[in-house]
Amino acid sequence: MKIAIASGKGGTGKTTFATLFAHAIRPSTYVDADVEEPNGHIFLKPEIEEEKDFSELVPKIIDEKCTFCGICADECPYKALVILKPTKKWLFFPELCHSCGICAYVCPVKGALVEVPKKKGVIRKGKAGNIKFMEGILNLGEPTPVPLISSLLREIDEKDQNVIIDAPPGTSCPVVETLGFADFVLLVSEPTPFGIYDLSLAVELTRDLKKPFAIIENKYNPDNHLLEDYAKKENIDILYRLPFEEEIAKSYSKGELPFERFEESLRQLYEEIKRRVK
Repeated sequence: MKIAIASGKGGTGKTTFATLFAHAIRPSTYVDADVEEPNGHIFLKPEIEEEKDFSELVPKIIDEKCTFCGICADECPYKALVILKPTKKWLFFPELCHSCGICAYVCPVKGALVEVPKKKGVIRKGKAGNIKFMEGILNLGEPTPVPLISSLLREIDEKDQNVIIDAPPGTSCPVVETLGFADFVLLVSEPTPFGIYDLSLAVELTRDLKKPFAIIENKYNPDNHLLEDYAKKENIDILYRLPFEEEIAKSYSKGELPFERFEESLRQLYEEIKRRVK
């Protein structure tokens, strides 16, 4: 079973909960799919055993063979190529390229346009005790994390146990890609007006994807009923609450978490999710 830990925005405690959860249900597999800012390693402190480059093919025009006909630029759906016919020059905008390969496919001159690999990030694997650890790290300046996320999630072995996917924040394409791999989604939110608004966007997305889901309340205060009232209105279960305590904040600031304190209750949560997925 693959459980995605998501949120409508950053800073809700998604990684805090994801790492606590992965630790509680060991042996487990923790996958940090927030490739633009992965930080699960801060808390799990894995030993990295394997690192491999993630690359995609991008076009390169061979001036000596190119006739500068412009077909490649005309057919590029993302306008990543420009052919300047009068001066016989070409421009390539890598931030627009989606590595779709159409330019190479339509080029009428053999060898005039070739595809070369461009490194866009890395995928790292390791272990933190009996937690299998996986993360992707996107290179700075890359316009989209989606291909790296997709490649990372395809690295999950069907034999991997108790898979926890730490999703990117928000509700955009990287989140859609991540949730597509999940059997169940836990949406982490705080009981604040801003937190609930962003949660409502994540709820809408998760419903559109037809994924079973529930809410995790972070910074729970028994005197604050904002999130509980929202959940009742939307008929969504709040399956777990992390308390709003100074002890947790202090340990978090040191890159540590009180793992043992929440182990038993999080194991019970996992059993409840298994019942719901069945």
